[in-house]
Amino acid sequence: MGTFRIALAQVNAIVGNIEANRKKVEEGLRKAAEVGADLVAFPELVITGYPPEDLLLKPHFIEKSRAAVDDLARRVPDHMVAVIGCVDEDEDIYNAAAVAHNGRIVAVYRKHYLPNYGVFDEQRYFRRGQEALVVQIGEARVGISICEDIWYPVGPAFWEALGGDAHILVNISSSPFHMGKLGWRERMLAVRATDNLAAVAYVNLVGGQDELIFDGASLVINEQGQILARGRQFEEDFVVADIDLIGILRSRLHDPRRRQDTIVSGNGDSRVRIVSIPWDNKRKRSPIVISLAPTLSPVEEVYSALVLGTRDYIHKNGMRQVVIGMSGGIDSSLTTCIAVDALGAENVHGVIMPGPYSSEHSWQDAEALANNLGIKVFYLPINRIYETFLETLCPVFAGHKEDVTEENLQARIRGTLLMALSNKFGWLVLTTGNKSEASTGYCTLYGDTAGGFAVLKDVPKTLVYKLARFVNEKAGKEVIPERVFTKPPSAELRPNQTDQDKLPPYEVLDAILSAYVEGDRSVQDIVAMGYDEETVRKVAWMVDSSEYKRRQFAPGPKITHRAFGKDRRLPITNGFREWEGVY
Repeated sequence: MGTFRIALAQVNAIVGNIEANRKKVEEGLRKAAEVGADLVAFPELVITGYPPEDLLLKPHFIEKSRAAVDDLARRVPDHMVAVIGCVDEDEDIYNAAAVAHNGRIVAVYRKHYLPNYGVFDEQRYFRRGQEALVVQIGEARVGISICEDIWYPVGPAFWEALGGDAHILVNISSSPFHMGKLGWRERMLAVRATDNLAAVAYVNLVGGQDELIFDGASLVINEQGQILARGRQFEEDFVVADIDLIGILRSRLHDPRRRQDTIVSGNGDSRVRIVSIPWDNKRKRSPIVISLAPTLSPVEEVYSALVLGTRDYIHKNGMRQVVIGMSGGIDSSLTTCIAVDALGAENVHGVIMPGPYSSEHSWQDAEALANNLGIKVFYLPINRIYETFLETLCPVFAGHKEDVTEENLQARIRGTLLMALSNKFGWLVLTTGNKSEASTGYCTLYGDTAGGFAVLKDVPKTLVYKLARFVNEKAGKEVIPERVFTKPPSAELRPNQTDQDKLPPYEVLDAILSAYVEGDRSVQDIVAMGYDEETVRKVAWMVDSSEYKRRQFAPGPKITHRAFGKDRRLPITNGFREWEGVY
């Protein structure tokens, strides 16, 4: 026994574009052959893209995806094995991994644990697999599993290592990103490696898909839980590592746990199918350079996720250019910076739309940001349009005092202008609202919420400020003007307006929202955490009464543990009111 060379092709697949995904796999096969890999693995459902959702209900889609897998299998030579994420069909459909060698598919593994929580709906589409799989490749035994399967301590990976004596556990995955998940995932994989005394090779999808972001960061971990190689975060990468099979054997000889597990668990062989591949690979191959990409800081990680999510949403939907309403505030400033990093300054257009209550510093700050970024700006004052609206409505509004209606008119005029530019020039409107505003409904339906993609939809206001600071730190200069950070946040829809007229300070608000929205804590639970009861009840009321608004928002990238939309799903018509009797 010596070393086993494994390659992980961390690719950015496009849901539904089977031909483009097939070409990416073909390119990965070529790279794997160049480095002399014994095995190359591709992400979960790489052929269809993840998640394919109701495309899976189209028989002709399944047929085309299977044809692509068959074509790729014919391209796998006799000195290499490929593990390709795909859909398998046999009376029903399965989330599967095709194992290809010497021009054909030699085995298929079917995913056991089908997640059906959070953003996942796999039980809607797939039947679960029943059999673990170990592939004998020369002296190496390789266990195959898919994403969720390896999160369970006593799951397919356990049986493959115990009953199938697998030295290497290959897991192909499409694991969506949220803040903090990378560290959690790496710790879990290290535990699987040490518990099973097996190397773990984990390949993850990368890219944006609607509201989901996949962060890559594929890993190879040895049986001691040490990371041998790591792919880059939020970028395509090709990771190669040599696994020491003798080291794994030595560790197993010195550790009695596997012997005890066999006694306690009985005959694990019955759970595992073992497929042997004829193997006479005596090729000479060059040493490899190990890739151990550094992990990003928490703020840089989120910023990179937002850039990738924005870029992929625009490009994968066949668009190139965007337009943003630039108010001179922190949200629109950060959105514009993310758009420029995602698409290039030449593809980002800003619109400054001063109104009757806009301060001079607001358009000055917006103009300064545009100059710093090198983007083109249009000036479209809304005063005359607003006066015309009021004049038209005057006979109907006569006898009624001005209120939020007149404020919302200004926001809707701006939304109309942005959508007109979108229609005329084909630019996608990026909305600029954040999660704190979306949670509380502090936004105008068909106004500042109008648009095609909401970059900051899942970003709390306090994190918006941290990300904006990161923009300046990354650039080493003042890109976003300092005054944008220090002036009180304001929608500027009435005289002397600030956000705190209706909302508690954002530090307090975001903490309450985190507990209520993401943690599902009750009002009394949050009050017990030390927050004012009236404030908590008011925030809960604002969240619950704004569900109808959020259903009409544009999609936006998920970066928190629990985002609105596919993740957090509550009924609009809902009689459960913790705040009743107060609001």
